[in-house]
Amino acid sequence: MKTDSIFYRLFQQFPSIFFELIDNPPETANIYQFAAVEIKQTAFRIDGVFLPIQDDTKPIYFVEVQFQADADIYLRLISEITLYLRQNKRQNPWRGVVIYPYRQIDTAPKADFLELFASQRIRVIYLEELGETTSLPIGIATIKLVIEAEDTAINTAKELINRTQQSQNLQLPQKQLLELIETILVYKFPQMSRQEIEAMFGLSELKQTRVYQEALEEGEQKGKLEGKLEGKLEGKQEAKLEAIPKLLALGLTVEQIAQALDLDVTQVQQVAGL
Repeated sequence: MKTDSIFYRLFQQFPSIFFELIDNPPETANIYQFAAVEIKQTAFRIDGVFLPIQDDTKPIYFVEVQFQADADIYLRLISEITLYLRQNKRQNPWRGVVIYPYRQIDTAPKADFLELFASQRIRVIYLEELGETTSLPIGIATIKLVIEAEDTAINTAKELINRTQQSQNLQLPQKQLLELIETILVYKFPQMSRQEIEAMFGLSELKQTRVYQEALEEGEQKGKLEGKLEGKLEGKQEAKLEAIPKLLALGLTVEQIAQALDLDVTQVQQVAGL
């Protein structure tokens, strides 16, 4: 999975999720802006930086997302932070946050920086240890979907989508959150088309997302939607019928498949041998 782009997009669109992740009130995001920062005259690029907006008392948060073992991660992080502070002359205190999928990937030596870890100046978060997805806030549960095993990711995503749709006091933009869940699934199941993913969850709401609308607009301009969602959904009848066995294997009901693919229930039943 392209985890860097997933997390950059996640924190850019939903900065409140980051502050929930580090046990701060989600509203803290209102006084921060998020950006990737390149340090001049070096090869360093920090995954993400939360900069306080017009407030010299709030900390700067330097974020690194690390999905593979790296013996130099902490040496590099400290170097990046000190160079940034030197070049930008910020008066704010700073914090570092390193996000790992699993504890066993965290193999880098910490001996030279024990005081920074003990004081929580640098905080390490292991996504697998955040708790059960059903008990987590929706935003953090969406982060954890990134590391969900393939055999359970589909059911977990369905639960997240249901929670998102049914939540009465959702603090996050619903359409963007549904789109993010869809994107995570696309990266997680590269062998599946967006058509199959939409059909899997029966998400009519996805037809209102940016991905779908861009495809629709392009199709109106070109007169067709080859390789896009609408083109797939309105493609040849044979292509729709060929998708039915895979969707059945994923646990969809005949009715869900018929609705998603714009087919008659009897057509689906015939292919399924029912």
